[in-house]
Amino acid sequence: MPPRIAAVLLASSWFALAAHGEQPLQVRLDTEAGAITLELFPEQAPKTVVNFLRYVDGGYYSGGGFYRVVRPDNDNGNPKITVIQGGANLPEDESPFPPVELERTNVTGLKNLAGTIAMARSGPDSATHAVFINVEDNPGLDYGQTRNADRQGFAVFGRVVSGMDVVRKINARTDTRQDADAYVSGQILDPPVKILGAKRLSD
Repeated sequence: MPPRIAAVLLASSWFALAAHGEQPLQVRLDTEAGAITLELFPEQAPKTVVNFLRYVDGGYYSGGGFYRVVRPDNDNGNPKITVIQGGANLPEDESPFPPVELERTNVTGLKNLAGTIAMARSGPDSATHAVFINVEDNPGLDYGQTRNADRQGFAVFGRVVSGMDVVRKINARTDTRQDADAYVSGQILDPPVKILGAKRLSD
């Protein structure tokens, strides 16, 4: 069996154990700036967790990176937010898996609070591997709020349990470039903070 397929099957079996409360489901992201440990919430956001783990277990985040930093001083949207955004070592339009259904915060009960991780997206049900970590509370990213014109919000599926100092250090970086897309201009890191690897800690 190809290793990536085997890893995805393993993800499914571990999801079943975590959903029954066997132990916290944790993933560590090793970055050039330091390690970030995440606890995932499979009971509240099962589809989003399974989607994230497909990329973790398949090794797709290795070689990816955190490439976008948003802060009040460079944010071109409204209301202002403070996040870091990253993704797998893949072009967004070449995902090996279909997009995940949006698990809205009004259904899951999870909020875009400081330290939580959520899926980045364009339209509803479009998220693939891109994620963001909330550096501060960002209520504008929840369901019904106006940060995104469709007001559907962004799916939270876990939280940082170790490494918020790393998250803040990445968010504070100023080596960004101007971009033709005015919405993200001044937010794209050049170079990005590379993700050296991503793996489960709960096995």
